[in-house]
Amino acid sequence: MHNKNIKEIKQDLINKKYSVKELIQHFIDRIEKYDSKLNAMITFCKQEAIDQSKLITNIDTSTELHGIPLIHKDVICTKNVKTSCGSKMLDNFISPYNATIVDKMQNSGMIMLGKSNMDEFAMGSSTENSFYGVTANPWNLECVSGGSSGGSAALVAARLIPATTGTDTGGSIRQPAGFCGISGIKPTYGRVSRFGLIAYASSLDQAGPMAKSVEDLAYLLNSMAGYDPKDSTSINISVPNYLENLDKKLKGKKLGLPVKLLSDLDSSINQKIQQFIDELKKLGATIVEIDLPNAHLSVPTYYIVAPSECSSNLARFDGIRYGYRHPDPKNITEQYIKSRGYGFGDEVKRRIMLGTYTLSAGYYDAYYLKAQKIRRIIREDYQKAFENVDAVILPTTPTTAFKIGEKIDDPLSMYLSDIYTVGINLAGLPALSLPVGFINELPIGAQIIGKHFAEDTILNIGHQYQLVTDWHKKIPEEFN
Repeated sequence: MHNKNIKEIKQDLINKKYSVKELIQHFIDRIEKYDSKLNAMITFCKQEAIDQSKLITNIDTSTELHGIPLIHKDVICTKNVKTSCGSKMLDNFISPYNATIVDKMQNSGMIMLGKSNMDEFAMGSSTENSFYGVTANPWNLECVSGGSSGGSAALVAARLIPATTGTDTGGSIRQPAGFCGISGIKPTYGRVSRFGLIAYASSLDQAGPMAKSVEDLAYLLNSMAGYDPKDSTSINISVPNYLENLDKKLKGKKLGLPVKLLSDLDSSINQKIQQFIDELKKLGATIVEIDLPNAHLSVPTYYIVAPSECSSNLARFDGIRYGYRHPDPKNITEQYIKSRGYGFGDEVKRRIMLGTYTLSAGYYDAYYLKAQKIRRIIREDYQKAFENVDAVILPTTPTTAFKIGEKIDDPLSMYLSDIYTVGINLAGLPALSLPVGFINELPIGAQIIGKHFAEDTILNIGHQYQLVTDWHKKIPEEFN
């Protein structure tokens, strides 16, 4: 069962090869057997999933996802289930309501098995910043799974679940997808509701699906996408059926390649990206060299904008209303200081302080305001490129997954691992990461970046590539 895609599992359920109860039990057994090696789960909703599966005796063929199990990233609110954000601060927080995407996926008939591990408050690129410990990469247990959605990516890669949700503020779906050899998509900002996502950086955060294949992503995005009046940033435009365009041929498609951005890329990774491009050419696509002249400013811009918004959003976690409260403060000031000091990890505190500094009097214009102006320029660079191309090709990461502990004491090196992802969030564009090969038995991912609300285009390109390759079908030997 665990080697099959969503379409195959659904057909098996319809044909009664196995029941929903047997399907759920199969994945529960795999999680119980293998998660001790990965540490990819924070909360395991075993009994709730079994109880729900018993209620499904007839498969609803009107929805593609009825009976399919999934796991949500632990930054997404789930009613009556702990939502910790990977933090000591929210270790005791039980959400009283569901995020909109949780309701949508439940309404599609999906069954939640639990919540996945993540970098604390989605701040990190390795899942090493989690209060619950690091999540290992299924391809090499000594390496990181990426972040911040590292738990979600590892669970899919190890075939412990067919689908997960993630959030992407600066690459947090795509980077772990690249490190773990799976497919993941960050939709256009505003395409998927953010209601019920615990905010890191409100102008950048976006939820999206993670799965084995691009086709699976299309099934999941059909369930997740759509206007939500409870989210002021949600865009009220029609949502296409993402499955309809998957089989379109790529002849006539123009794909932009920003060659200057690849000049410093490691030669072995560059070779995999070129092989990916060669396959797209064989499928009929045309490669056009483009320039994104301000892309090198993406990382410094992001690490001003995101921490500034983080400083504002996380001000509510003060040890008074909910979350961690220090047990023995001498006064109210010490209550704030000790609750936040002990409740937050080092990386979260680092970003809060950076953001507070850049928003402070005397520095706002020099840092935050200037970063917002550069953000607009970065967005305009992409808009100009899209006047001539249908999508843009980039690597997902500049390296394969690095060793656990290798960069944890070097924040700048960690931040630079997001060099190919953060600009897309600043521009609010949709982007897909999919596996395109291996180097030293570790996966390599490539990105397909689309115009605003052109998820159907990038899913089509990714699916056509996966029809003629099998990188997305590879399974770590230890979890086969």
